[in-house]
Formats: sequence, C-alpha cells, structure tokens
Amino acid sequence: MPSTAELAWLIPVLPLAGACLVGLGLISFNRTVNRLRKPAALLLISCVGAAAVLSFAVLAEQLSGAGPTEILFNWASAGSFNLQMGFRVDPLGAVMLALVTTIALLVMVYSDGYMAHDKGYVRFFTYLALFSSSMLGLVISPNLLEIYVFWELVGMCSYLLVGFWYDRDGAANAAQKAFVVNRVGDFGLLLGILGLFWATGSFGFEEIGTRLSEAVGAGTISTGVAVILCLLVFMGPMAKSAQFPLHVWLPDAMEGPTPISALIHAATMVAAGVFLVARLQPLYDAFPLVNLVIAVVGTITLFLGASIALTQMDLKKGLAYSTVSQLGYMMLAMGCGAPVAGMFHLVTHAFFKAMLFLGSGSVIHAMEEVVGHEPVLAQDMRLMGGLRRFMPVTSTTFLIGCVAISGIPPLAGFWSKDEILGQAFNSFPLLWAMGFITAGMTAFYMFRLYFLTFEGSFRGNDAALQTQLLTAAGGGSNEGDEHGHAHAEHPHESGWQMALPLAVLAVPSVLIGLLGTPWNSRFAALLEPEEAAEMAAQFSWGEFLPLAGASVAISSAGIGLAVVAYALHKIDLGQAVAGRFPAVNAFLANKWYLDAINEKLFVKGSRKLARSVLEVDSKVVDGVVNLTGLVTLGSGEGLKYFETGRAQFYALIVFGGVVGLVVLFGSLG
Repeated sequence: MPSTAELAWLIPVLPLAGACLVGLGLISFNRTVNRLRKPAALLLISCVGAAAVLSFAVLAEQLSGAGPTEILFNWASAGSFNLQMGFRVDPLGAVMLALVTTIALLVMVYSDGYMAHDKGYVRFFTYLALFSSSMLGLVISPNLLEIYVFWELVGMCSYLLVGFWYDRDGAANAAQKAFVVNRVGDFGLLLGILGLFWATGSFGFEEIGTRLSEAVGAGTISTGVAVILCLLVFMGPMAKSAQFPLHVWLPDAMEGPTPISALIHAATMVAAGVFLVARLQPLYDAFPLVNLVIAVVGTITLFLGASIALTQMDLKKGLAYSTVSQLGYMMLAMGCGAPVAGMFHLVTHAFFKAMLFLGSGSVIHAMEEVVGHEPVLAQDMRLMGGLRRFMPVTSTTFLIGCVAISGIPPLAGFWSKDEILGQAFNSFPLLWAMGFITAGMTAFYMFRLYFLTFEGSFRGNDAALQTQLLTAAGGGSNEGDEHGHAHAEHPHESGWQMALPLAVLAVPSVLIGLLGTPWNSRFAALLEPEEAAEMAAQFSWGEFLPLAGASVAISSAGIGLAVVAYALHKIDLGQAVAGRFPAVNAFLANKWYLDAINEKLFVKGSRKLARSVLEVDSKVVDGVVNLTGLVTLGSGEGLKYFETGRAQFYALIVFGGVVGLVVLFGSLG
C-alpha cells in the first residue's frame, strides 16, 4: 500500500481536475453551467477540501518522522542528458501544502457569500481552484525547472484574478502592471536557472548548491559569476514577493475581488518567492554577499512598506503595504541565514493576514449597503468609523489580527517576528535597528486602521464627504456593478459564509505562534531538527527577555500613539505632520514617488522608444521595401517597350548584352 507521501501528486491534481471540468463546461455550455453555479462551486470547494485533507495527512506523516519522499520520471532525454520531472515531499513542502490548502479552502467558503451576486461567480471559483493547484504544484516540485513551470502558472492565475473585473479600467491596468513587473523578475529567474544549469549541469536543489561551490573552489567558475547567477535567480522572488524595487504591482492588485487579495497576500503568490528562497538556502549560504543583498533588500522593503502604510486611507491598500513590509521581514530572515524563522513568519502571517483581508472584505461588503458599489467610497476609511457596533464578529477578528501583526505576546506574530529580529541582531545589527523601528510603525498603522474603521462615529452617510472624495478621485471610477446601489442607514454584519472563515482563522492567529517558542520550537524541530536542538541548548532568558521586552515596548508605544491620535483624538497627527514636515508627508503619500519614477522612466521611456522604432520601421525599413517594389514596377514598365516582335531588334539587344559583358570582364581582368 502506498504511503501518504506517494499520493501527494493528487494534492495539486484534484483542484486542477475540478478547474478543468468546470472551465470546459463554461466554454462549452456557458448558460447551463452558470445556472448550476452552486453545484459547480460546491464541486470546486470539495476538490480543494479533499486536497486539504490529503495535505494534513502528509503533514502528519512528516511529523511522525517519515523522511523526504521524491518520485521522479524521465521527461526528456538527449544523449547523456535526462530531464526529470515528478514530485517531492519533505517537511518544508508538507507545511506549505497544509497552509495553502487551508487558506484556499477558507477563502472559497468566504467567496460563496462575497461573490454570491456576481455574474462571474463560477468563473471566479474556477480561477481560484486553478490558482490553488498552481501553487500546490510549485510546492511539491523537485527541481528548479518544474518550479518555473508552476511559477508561471501562478503568475498567469494572478493576472486573471487581479483583472477579474476586466471591464473596470483600474482592474485591467492593475492586472497588466502585475504581469509586466513579474515578467521582469521572471526573466532574471529564467536566466539564473539556465546559468546554474550551465555551471552545474543540474536543476536539482541540492546538486546545484554542492556543484556550484565545488566549481568555485576548483576555479572553473569565478565567485563573481556564481554570485551573479544567484542574484539572477533571486530576481524571481523579488518580483513575486514584492521586494523593493519590484513591489509596485502588489498594492495595485487590490483592484481584484477581496477574497483573491487574501489568497495572494497570505498563501499563494507572495509566499512563492519566500518559499523558493528557502528551498535555495543551501545555495545562498555558500555566498555571504548574496545573503547580504537579500537581507538589505528585505530591510529596505520592510521599512518602505510600513512608511507608506502610515498615510493610506484606503483600507485594502493599507493592508497591502503591511504585506509588503511583512514580506521584507521574511526576506531579512532569509538573508540572515535563518530560513526556519522566515518560514515560521510566513506561516503565522498567512493566518492573520488572511483574516485581516477577509475582514476588510466584510467591511467593504457592508459599506456597499450604505454608499453603493463605488470602490472609492466603500474602501475609504474616512467614511467608516463606529462599525464595531454593527459588525461584532468582523471587528473582533480584525482586532485580533491587529494585535497579532503588531507583535504582542502571546499571539502568533510576536513569536515569529521576534525570532527574526533576534537573528538579525546577531547577524546585522544595523538591519536589526531598522526592523526594530519598523515594528513600532507596524503597530501604529495597524491600530490606526482599526480605530478609523471600527471606533468613533459612523461617517458613511455624510453626503458632503462622499462628494469630496469622489471629486478628489476624479469623479470616481464609475464602475458600479450589476447589483445596483442599495442605500441602507448603516452597515450590517456579514452572513455565516463570510463570518465562519474569520472565526476559524482567529484561532491559529492566536495560538500557532506557540509552536515556535525559542526554548522549544516544534516548528524548527520539524524543518531543521539539528538547528532546533542547538537553538534550545543555546537559549538564554538573559538574552531573550531584553530583546523581546524592547520589541513589545516599541509595539506598545506604536499602539499607544494610535490610541491617543485616533481613539481619544487628543492630537491631530495628520495636520501636525503635514504642517511641520510637508515634504515628508508628500513623500510618503506619493509612495516614495516610485510609481511616478517608473511612469517617467519606464512607461513613458518605452513609449518614446516604441515611437522611435516605429519611425525607423516606417521610414527606413518600409522605405527600402517600398523602393524595391517601385524599382521592380518601373523596370517592368520599361521592359515592356522592348517587346516589339522584330527579330532584328532582339538580335541587337543580345549583341549589346554580349559586348557589355565582354567589356565588364575585360575591365575586371
């Protein structure tokens, strides 16, 4: 009887089979399938649910001490070269399988309520199943080439889902931006994969690291070339995991439906980059410069995301920049040579960030009852306030998420973020300082979001404020949707399909961090038993308490400032900062001007280049082609006059030609 790990190939296949079946039905029998929308969604949810059950069985087998399982087959052969495909199950992959399927299943249940009245309901569920399948395939891939295949599928699915409402200009533009920015990273990743194969003759994770180190040691490849190859591969995770400067697509991706924002930010697309870096950690550890670059990029990203989040008034974009910042923490851990800490933060972050995004979707869904289906109004926190009275489940779970991400013990975010800061303190003290300051900023902006949304008085019925916001946004998106505009007096709590996933996610957001306590980390014991034993042996309360205490203190200070400014309204931070530091306020409000720089340098620059190429093409290339045609036409028109029907005339022409050839060859000779 095969082991559970040997059946792991079914985990990505089950959602894929469901997506293909329903997708083909949509193509062939669109009206019929849309009439059967609930059974179609139930089929897809069942496929993901079955994959989740199998994923937890695989995880349980790994927890019981089963070793890694790798099953390969020859996919292509040429001489001595064999390209192998298959699947691999190990502790890292098992954790990711359970995480992805759990979040995907909860998001799909939530979507049944959120997307209930959308005409693309079945299409949305089909995309979700395909997205989940692509990420699951990436997780169990045994080599870089197979990972690249699923990597591109993940990117394609994100394009489809971010642009799900393709009739909206904002969604269509965001999908294109995500696609193009990720192509930049994927181009570097592909070059790096091919370069590593050239240098090592392998696509396997372990073989690449070992052989590249041996090649550098033997002098067949210089250290500089090896570092460049490693950094090229890192470009892929930089784009997928929204690292500076390739982070610009992620906040714009909020144009998609909120459930897909939760899935992208928690367990699929952005997690793929961190997961790949963890897979390649043996390769990166051989080159300290590469780890330093990863750590610096992560530190810049974590500070950038947090600083921009300070000024956001759009609820979803505030959460999006918090994701950018948290991904920076994960990359900082990877750069410090602590993949276990980075992966632990990925897991804890997945639960509370999914809960926060689904909570924001619940808020937006409720706000649409009051302000209509206009994103400019429904997502702006200036029109919210006081929602705790109307939405107790959403507000409670959102508060739990805010406490967790702020790093307050004993919730999950404290243990994972504190472990990263501890690793950074030992490896790069300057980078630790940036991460430490950002922890306080994180607590401040998250509780700013909470107080603006759930506390105070409800502002959604302020018609003058609505008009002001629409005018500032250029009249709004005019996107509306087919549901019309229901104007209730106040919001209402979401239905059970949306409330249940929030309640379920609240449990791991509180408790799962306890699996990674530094004195007895069961998470580390699963991924790296030797490292866990060493960490437990070296643990010192004298070292832990000062760092942990400082982390909690700065987070508490951030929360306290948010309470004073946005709950008690003792100070007007907006006016104070804008009045005293207008340049800083403008810098943050304009997102470090990075979008403007990209627009000027790359968008307008590429358009200018395209126009120049068009000019060359139309005037030079087309000119040569057209001139050739004119010469042919002219010669044809001229030669027709030689057609006289007189033999003497033809003989004269032949004679002239012969004489001309004789003269030509005579002059050459």
